[in-house]
Amino acid sequence: MNFASDNGAGVAPEILDAIVASSRVNAPAYGADDYTARAQARLTDAFETEVAAFLVATGTAANALALSALVKPWHAVFCHEEAHIHDDECGAPELFTGGAKLVGIAGEGGKITPRGLRETLERFPRGLVKSSQPGALSLSQATEAGTVYSVSEVSELSSIAHRNGIGVHMDGARFANALVSAKATPADMTWRAGVDILTLGATKNGALACEAVLFFDSARADNFAFQRKRGGQTLSKGRFLGAQMEAYLADGLWLRLAERANSSARRLARGLAATPGVRIAWPTEANEVFVVAPNALVERWRAAGARLHEWPTRALAPENAPGSGETLVRLVTSFETGSSEIDRLIGVGVRAPVSASTATP
Repeated sequence: MNFASDNGAGVAPEILDAIVASSRVNAPAYGADDYTARAQARLTDAFETEVAAFLVATGTAANALALSALVKPWHAVFCHEEAHIHDDECGAPELFTGGAKLVGIAGEGGKITPRGLRETLERFPRGLVKSSQPGALSLSQATEAGTVYSVSEVSELSSIAHRNGIGVHMDGARFANALVSAKATPADMTWRAGVDILTLGATKNGALACEAVLFFDSARADNFAFQRKRGGQTLSKGRFLGAQMEAYLADGLWLRLAERANSSARRLARGLAATPGVRIAWPTEANEVFVVAPNALVERWRAAGARLHEWPTRALAPENAPGSGETLVRLVTSFETGSSEIDRLIGVGVRAPVSASTATP
């Protein structure tokens, strides 16, 4: 019962086969290979517009490098206060941007609201030398709370950003999960809604190690080849990234893998919602389930072999916050999550129901 992270899942067979096949080919180095060229073509097709695509090995590098293409060292990057770039990337965005300031914005369920963005922008007036200057907006899709911005929400936030002269970055580590949840097209969720740069994640959704930085305006990418090289993300055997991304997109594999993970999360959420003493913290919109559960039940889950994480957050509505004897936990499903794993976890609560009042403090 591994619900700790989708990073714990293996490699999708189709992608693993593509890596093996590309290993038998002596190809040009540093991404000048046919696999990378075909991946670029598939990305252009998927997003219905010509994109400038750059493949890298990690999500942290993808985000940090993407932001370095959008902002100057004296700029501010506005993001949710619990965004991955803010809390979980060890200062890499600040390092790669030369010191740009990350400004966290509070918001329930991991989402920035239009009001929150406007009020934050007012605190950073243009031309005030003592203040960081507005530089970019970064949206997490899906969010750190497992929620999904709708196309209209992305569009409204992007419009506010553009009216204030700043670009829009989307951290799409779980972009495919958000996409199938919203029933949107890649184009509608990104450039048509005002996103300038997308970091498209594949690693959490079946790849070995592969992310893409996508520019919807190629002019913004003029210096990115140098930034990627300087950041240590231009792989000498770049075909292994190209092979992964090509296979990921082929015949809609990325969407099928994401829907598999999302479906498992929905099943898990339904079962846990019916478990005595358990309540769902936020709507389950992608492949993460957040629940408030009695401590005693969390202990029983772990004793039964479940792997999961307790989750600190400031983005939970007060009425849903854990009370005495309760804990907020995150459970993540992947394309490999089996029905038996889900049923076993749910079964622990059914066999040994507890309430917060009887839970250990």
